Amino acid sequence: MIILGVHPGYHEAAACLFDEYRLVSAVSLERLTRRKIDGGRVPEEAIDECLAIAGLTRGEVDAVVLGRGAFPWRYYSHFHGGRMIEGKLRQAIGKEKHKSMERELVRAGHADSMALFNEKKFLSDFGFRQTTQLSFFNHHLAHALPTLFHTDWEDALLYTSDGGGDNVQYSQRIFRAGELLTLYGGDDCFADPGRIDSLGLAYGYATQALGWSINRHEGKLTGLAALGEPSVADAIAAQFIVDDQAQIRCAFSTNTELRRFIFEISETISREDMAASIQEVLERITLTSVQRLLEQHGVHHLGLSGGVFGNVRLNQLLAEKTGVEEIFVYPAMSDQGLPAGGVLQFLLERDGINLWLDARYPLETLYCGRDWGDTADKVLENTPELVTISNNPVGKTAEFLMAGKAVAIFGHGMEYGPRALGARSILASPADASINDSLNERLDRSEFMPFAPVVSAEDAETLFDIDDCNRYAAQFMTITCNVKEAWRARIPAVVHVDGTARPQIIRRAHNPLYYDILAAFKQRSGLPTIINTSFNVHEEPIINRPEECARALADDRVDYVVTEQAVYGRRR
Repeated sequence: MIILGVHPGYHEAAACLFDEYRLVSAVSLERLTRRKIDGGRVPEEAIDECLAIAGLTRGEVDAVVLGRGAFPWRYYSHFHGGRMIEGKLRQAIGKEKHKSMERELVRAGHADSMALFNEKKFLSDFGFRQTTQLSFFNHHLAHALPTLFHTDWEDALLYTSDGGGDNVQYSQRIFRAGELLTLYGGDDCFADPGRIDSLGLAYGYATQALGWSINRHEGKLTGLAALGEPSVADAIAAQFIVDDQAQIRCAFSTNTELRRFIFEISETISREDMAASIQEVLERITLTSVQRLLEQHGVHHLGLSGGVFGNVRLNQLLAEKTGVEEIFVYPAMSDQGLPAGGVLQFLLERDGINLWLDARYPLETLYCGRDWGDTADKVLENTPELVTISNNPVGKTAEFLMAGKAVAIFGHGMEYGPRALGARSILASPADASINDSLNERLDRSEFMPFAPVVSAEDAETLFDIDDCNRYAAQFMTITCNVKEAWRARIPAVVHVDGTARPQIIRRAHNPLYYDILAAFKQRSGLPTIINTSFNVHEEPIINRPEECARALADDRVDYVVTEQAVYGRRR
C-alpha cells in the first residue's frame, strides 16, 4: 500500500511517502522553494518530489494522510451564512483565503476533520483517485509515534512539546505491556479551552525579544545561554508550575500577556543572561514534568519529539537526570517530521497495536531526499567557474582538511529533518577553533555554539561521554554530551564553553564516503573526528539540488566540494 503523508503547516510544511511500513522518501517544502520555514499551504512541490523519488504518480497513491494545517477555503464543507458569502466572493475575485483546520475544529468543539472537509473535491483537484483513502492525523500523536516505532522498547514515556498543535502544546503517553495510553494531548482536547502553557512559545518569545525570529533562530539562544548567568530564571519560572498530574501550567491568561512579560524582563538584563535564564526555565520545568511522569508510571525509556526537543542541551539534561535506560529524540523532531508520524498513526489504526509493534525497526539513516547520483558531477563539471581537482575523493579531501580547508560533501539523498548528517554537510578540521568564525563569516552566519563533530562508532566513547542511554540519539546529532577532558584542547572547534559537544556517530555501511574521509583524516592527523556543519548559507535552507551546490562553491562559501567520484574547486 502506497501511503502519502502531508503536513500543510504554517511553517515547515512537508510530505513523505511510505510503502507499507517502509519510508521511501521525505522532503520539506523549504528545501524545494528555497524559502526558510515555508508553509501555509498544501506542499505540492514536496508531494511531487516524494513521488518522483519513488517513480510514482499521484494516481498510484492508495492513501493520503493529512495534518490539520492550512487548506484553501473551497475544501471546507461547513461554512454557511456570512462566512459562506465572504468565501465565495473571495474565490470569485481570486483572493481565496486559506483556513486552519485546527482553528475550525476548535470553533466546532470536536475533532472530526472529515465532517468539515470536502474529501472528493480535494482528491479530484489534487489528482488522486476517488478511491484513495483520506484521513487526518493528530499533531502530537504524529510527533510521538516515531519515537516508539523506531525503538525496541517494552515500556516508555513518549513526551512531546512545542509551540502548539491541535489545541495543545504538550502530550504524554505511556507505553507498557503492549498498550499505548494517552495521558494528555489527544483529540479530546479540541473540546477544551486552549491552555496558555507553552514553554516552547516562551522560548520563542525570548528569541524575538533578543532580536531574532521565532520558529527559526531558537538555536542561537541555546548556544548563547552558556555565555550568561540565569539571573532572572526564578522570576520567569515562577510563572509556570507543574501540577500533580505532571501537567505544565502558566500564570498568564493569554499568549500576548506571556509575550509582553518576556519582552519586559529581557529589557532589564544582557542578552546572554536572558538566554541563560530562559534555557534554565525550559530545563527546570520540563525536567520536573518528565521526572514526575516517570516516577508515577515506572517506565524506563524516554521518547521525545516536537520542536522544543530541538534543544540539544535540554535533551542532555533529561538523559543525565532522569535515570532512564535509553533516550531517543526523533531526528525530524520539528513539524517537518509530522508527515511520517501521521502515516504511522494511519498504520496503527489500520493494523492494531500488535502488528504495528511487530513492524518496528531502528532508524539507520535519514537520506530521504532525491539521490542525484552522477548528475551532481555533471553539473559541477559543466559549471564554468569550477574545475575537477582530483578523482581521489577520499585522499584528496583528507589532504585539504589537514590544510585547514572547508570541503562540502554532496551525495546520497538530502537529509530529512533539520540536521545535515553527511549528505549535505560541510567538513573541516576540528583542531583550530578559528575555523568557526571564518566559516561562519563566509556563510553569513551568527552562531554561538561550535560546529558539531562527526565520529565513528568505534571511536565515539574515546572522545565523548557516550553510553547506552544516549548512543542512539547521538547518531542523529539530537543531543549534547560531555567531551572527555583529554580531548578538549585537541579538538577545540567542536567543544562548547561548557565542555560539551553535539556528536554524530556514524558507521561505514550507512555512508562509505563520509566514513572513509573521516578515517583518512584520522590516519593523517591522529584526530578521530572532523567538523560537520550544514551546507547552507545564513537564512537559506540546506542545499538540495546540484545547481545550488555548484553555486555555493562558485561563490566561495566553501573551498571544495567532494562527491563519490571527485573533488571540485573554483577555477583559478
